[in-house]
Amino acid sequence: MRHGLSCLMALVVGAFFSAAGAVAGAAEAVARRPMEIEDLFRFLRVADPQISPDGTEVVWQVTTVNPQANGSATGLWVAPADGSAAPRALTVTDGTTKDTRPRWSPDGKTILFQSNRTGSLQLHVVPAAGGPPVRLTTIATGAEDAAWSPDGSRIVFVSAVHPEYSTLPFAESDRLNAEREKAIADDPVKARVFTRLFFRHWDDYVGDKRRHLFVIDATGGGCRDITPGDRDAAPTSKTFSVAEDHAFTPDSRHVVFTAVPAEGEAWSTDHDLCRVSIENTATDWESLTATNKAADSGPRFSPDGKHLAWRAQKRPGYEADRWTILVADVKPDGTLVGSPRNLTAGEDLSASEIAWLEDADFKPYVAFLYEEKASGFLGKAFLDSRGVQFDRFWPGTLTGLSTSGHAAAFQVVRMDSPAEVFAVATVDAGGRGSSARIPVSRANERLLAGLDLPRPRSVNVPVEGGVEMQMWILEPPGFDATKKWPVVYLVHGGPQGAWEDGWSYRWNPELWAARGYVVVMPNPRGSTGFGQAFVDEITGDWGGKCYRDLVAGLDATVQLPFVDADRIATAGASFGGYMMNWFAVNDIAPRFRCLVTHCSVWNFESMWGTTEELWFDENDHGGLPWEQPGRYRELSPHGRAGELGRHQTPMLVIHNDLDFRCPIGQGHELFTALKRQGVESRFVNFPDEGHWVTKPRNARRWHEEVFGWIEKYCPPGGR
Repeated sequence: MRHGLSCLMALVVGAFFSAAGAVAGAAEAVARRPMEIEDLFRFLRVADPQISPDGTEVVWQVTTVNPQANGSATGLWVAPADGSAAPRALTVTDGTTKDTRPRWSPDGKTILFQSNRTGSLQLHVVPAAGGPPVRLTTIATGAEDAAWSPDGSRIVFVSAVHPEYSTLPFAESDRLNAEREKAIADDPVKARVFTRLFFRHWDDYVGDKRRHLFVIDATGGGCRDITPGDRDAAPTSKTFSVAEDHAFTPDSRHVVFTAVPAEGEAWSTDHDLCRVSIENTATDWESLTATNKAADSGPRFSPDGKHLAWRAQKRPGYEADRWTILVADVKPDGTLVGSPRNLTAGEDLSASEIAWLEDADFKPYVAFLYEEKASGFLGKAFLDSRGVQFDRFWPGTLTGLSTSGHAAAFQVVRMDSPAEVFAVATVDAGGRGSSARIPVSRANERLLAGLDLPRPRSVNVPVEGGVEMQMWILEPPGFDATKKWPVVYLVHGGPQGAWEDGWSYRWNPELWAARGYVVVMPNPRGSTGFGQAFVDEITGDWGGKCYRDLVAGLDATVQLPFVDADRIATAGASFGGYMMNWFAVNDIAPRFRCLVTHCSVWNFESMWGTTEELWFDENDHGGLPWEQPGRYRELSPHGRAGELGRHQTPMLVIHNDLDFRCPIGQGHELFTALKRQGVESRFVNFPDEGHWVTKPRNARRWHEEVFGWIEKYCPPGGR
């Protein structure tokens, strides 16, 4: 172990990542300053790039934050994919309008999008060449997540409706939905009645409404519900959703979609790919993946219409199982021909977004995004003997993959740069493979040029079991290695997640470093991108091997020559918040000057009965609480609450009323235990926020509270 730590120190002293970036040359002549809280609101937030059918243009959305109005607005922008011209605004907002999720028509002449510009969320179209938007839908329950049919004649979208009306003709069901919604809004009695679980999700009461698929003509007429009944035809959990959850079949006469489990949706992960015709009126849908009792999601038809690709898991009830890519031959109506093939069965990776590309001979293959060692890359799964290949050409993390023919658009995020849109022609003019990345959006170049945003270092720490834990170290602007610096030790959420070389507007390491801290971000057991076995080892063992990994990371951190071991703070949210609580009731607590726990888990027993996604807790603890009482209590911080008083480590507790994932009672129980034992503590509550804090003024206050707490006990700056 000592030899391993010596290797770590050598890496820390000498091994930086190269800081490639579009603004590097121009920025050298500009005086740079550290990032500040207000910069979070100055950045333009780029998302959802979409390549045109001919591969020549890209459209995307840009969100502008307005702290004064405590809100934001989103508009659509478009630019040539070759970077030959500056982006132009395709839609204009009034400061509150949100035009999002752009989708090209198959002929490339029209862009479909969803917008609140007429009040409720509805579908609109705008000419790709520019012009006024035209509203397509007027459905009482709103319209979102739309997709075109291959022939351009129809559009499918999602709307959350009262299912008891869904078998009626559309005009009648829409009228009844409108009357029901108005009656609820006008009723002074706000009592809610539920008849089944999963009546809440994240920060929203969904009640007994169901997410159904509707089809309209491209002109907006002929609206009809094609998935009637008391079942969701679109994922209600983001865990099983990936960019596109439904797709028209090649004949444009059917739709294949990701359906929520028919029963037990609060505790089952058995999402199926289902298929219906666009004239469907039945409440039973054909399942294409009924034999798999784990999750299937994200149907994608190949450009030639001969294949269907999707993602699948193998272990029922386990949301963090790896996603493999299946492909089956299909008929034009989407009927499967033969058995599917697993293209990535031999790879120790989990596919996130998938899309089809074509090689130089116009043979289709599946492009996919995946995590590897705290970054995100592009993979290629071929249908022939070429197997699986990987492109690791760019630093950072790729997200938002969109493809057409040989062309692709995507976002690249890094710890020192927010998302920007890039394009690539995967086959050059000579028919050769290409990875030349073309910057398209360039939304934040000017702001970035004036900020001092250091690149993080990646190091490996030996941990038990003969493996290593990857860890990021981000030093503050103006760092002087001859001085001693305080540390903020950040633990990520999930727990099946990771600190990636990416950007966040919530927990932004660059902003923490700019306050005068060395920011250390470990990826312990349970972190994604380091093989499925590494992920699996956190199941049922949150406070075990993962905790010991984090202790090893802290041990390695304090041995760095520039670290002040007497000025170390730690913070985390969700699972990271659980780990703050576990730190506080274990002997590591005195090593921290203070802790910050945000929307955390304190009591596994009460957590099970109040959270919305029961499959997570039940899988993690091997059953129900009365079946496995020991497993629910063994590693639950509340069972060791007396240790809070013994250690007396100051603790900031943040918890929000609309957090249905880690409900507010978790924070209440923790704060009560702290105060009852005289521990210096503070409870910050945002009644209008959920698991995250997203409203601009709330976000500003959140950062002020967190930084104020840390700086009180752990003064910043080198000494």
